[in-house]
Amino acid sequence: MSDTGPEMAEPEALAAEHALGVLTAPERAAAERRMASDASFAQAVDAWRVRLGPLASEVPAVAPSDEVWPRIARALPVNDNKPQLARRLAFWRGATVGAMGLAAASLMVAVYLGGRPPVVIPAPARAAPPMLNASLSTEAGQALFVASYDPQRQALIITSLVPPGTDPLHVHQLWLIPPEDGVPRSLGMVEPGTAKTMPLDASLSQMAHEGSQLAVSVEPLGGSPQPGPSGPVAAVGALGEI
Repeated sequence: MSDTGPEMAEPEALAAEHALGVLTAPERAAAERRMASDASFAQAVDAWRVRLGPLASEVPAVAPSDEVWPRIARALPVNDNKPQLARRLAFWRGATVGAMGLAAASLMVAVYLGGRPPVVIPAPARAAPPMLNASLSTEAGQALFVASYDPQRQALIITSLVPPGTDPLHVHQLWLIPPEDGVPRSLGMVEPGTAKTMPLDASLSQMAHEGSQLAVSVEPLGGSPQPGPSGPVAAVGALGEI
């Protein structure tokens, strides 16, 4: 008996295969004995015959030409034993019927599987992009700011190492400078002695990649009055993987 999958119970599968006529002779005999003693199994066979009947009616009958069997007979080895030749012809006719039964079984399986919901295979999860870090230092090499950029969250975390109250008349303004054009983009103010998370929009997040520079300039209260830094650059550093 063929495998019909775990969704169909054994009696139901046997009833379907009996209705299709794809069982072996011993299996068919056992199924018919079961039909005689098991009313529910007999009803299942009849139900499958009714269910599969329309499938057979949709397949147009094709009558073989008169030359088919004589051609097969001529192709067989020469043998004067007429009963043996007849048995061979019966074998080929049976093989043809068996092939039709296998085709019907394949059609039944296709209909059965077609009614099942599709199996969704989830795509493998993509690895999270690596964090980028930068140490912003003076020309003398003193680190004044440290920054980390999370590409997944599209957010920059900047920490000022400058003691609070060092210069109350000025502010520190953070800039992002991509290597593609070298134009500074303002990211906002950074207060001395604090850590700050700065979400980046889509355009800025595309520029925050390895090799892009971060710079902090000293500006008047309220920030730079121009598109770029107006005061001296106190510290600069490049984003990169650790």
